Amino acid sequence: MDDDDHRTGATAETTTLADVARAAGVSVATASKALNGRAHVSARSREAVLAAAAALSFTPNPFARALNRASTNTIGMLTSDLDNRFVLPILLGAEDAFGAGSLSVLLADARDSALREQLQLQSLLTRRVDGVLVVGRTTNPRPPMQAKPDVPVVYVYAPSTDEQDLSFEPDNELAGRIAVEHLVAAGRRRIAIVNGEDTYAAARDRLRGAAAAMEDHGLELVGNPGLVFGAWDESWGRQAAGRLLAAHPDVDAVVAGSDHIARGVMDAVRESGRRIPDDVAVVGFDNWDILVEGARPHLTSVDMNLQELGRLAAEALVESIEGRVRRGRIRNPVRLVARGSSGADS
Repeated sequence: MDDDDHRTGATAETTTLADVARAAGVSVATASKALNGRAHVSARSREAVLAAAAALSFTPNPFARALNRASTNTIGMLTSDLDNRFVLPILLGAEDAFGAGSLSVLLADARDSALREQLQLQSLLTRRVDGVLVVGRTTNPRPPMQAKPDVPVVYVYAPSTDEQDLSFEPDNELAGRIAVEHLVAAGRRRIAIVNGEDTYAAARDRLRGAAAAMEDHGLELVGNPGLVFGAWDESWGRQAAGRLLAAHPDVDAVVAGSDHIARGVMDAVRESGRRIPDDVAVVGFDNWDILVEGARPHLTSVDMNLQELGRLAAEALVESIEGRVRRGRIRNPVRLVARGSSGADS
């Protein structure tokens, strides 16, 4: 071997992981995962890395390999908005699942900032978490994280737009459907909807489910459902329901886009001289105890099962860490809790 060979050639003693990655045409992270038998590596990439390692007589540093394979029993939970009331039950459900397996949890809040999310992710990876649970602030689909981490990731509440990722979300279309099914079963036929903001996937999905259920029964939602999108608050519910009842006095039930909106709807129904539920039944969404139990009569509401959603996502993350990888968007069932506002005992 001449001097140039000594300067440019890679030997068994000097070959590095970067040399293997370069020869295989993959990133160093992918080469590391392939050599250590980790998930999230395609069969083609794994074969290329193993072939390159064999050709270069690459022998991983035993200590580095052991360090790479060692589990820290630590999970990273990355949320976009820690103060969001929908996030908290998801976190509780996830923590319960992790706690059952004696896993430690590191919680980071990105505060709805893409840059901060990347920084927080890097901070979690520096602490060598075994996996990351990404919790969204709405159910609007979100892009996957810009840099794919070298650990399993599961998205919950806000699904990833990449179908190769694993995402868990509440079934908002089913929520709209069961709200209408409940009202129809109670004998209501002139059903209207007062919705939340149309920029939210939840509002659009619930409308789609409600309209589909009405169609199944040969009915149509009263009025133009596309004109009743608005804010997620009581003031909007009161204002929209007032206009709705004036234009369609024969309405006998209202599906409200949230429990907050439902409280406003109930105010408008009473102010119009009608009785709840005798004249007009009302159903909300979210089953927020402080609102549904404070309403008079108590408010029927669709519970989005957020704590269960968090638990299922956490369990799936643990499975991914163990090598049982799943992909796609999973919509978790929801349930209706009947109370006095729709005719059930309050």
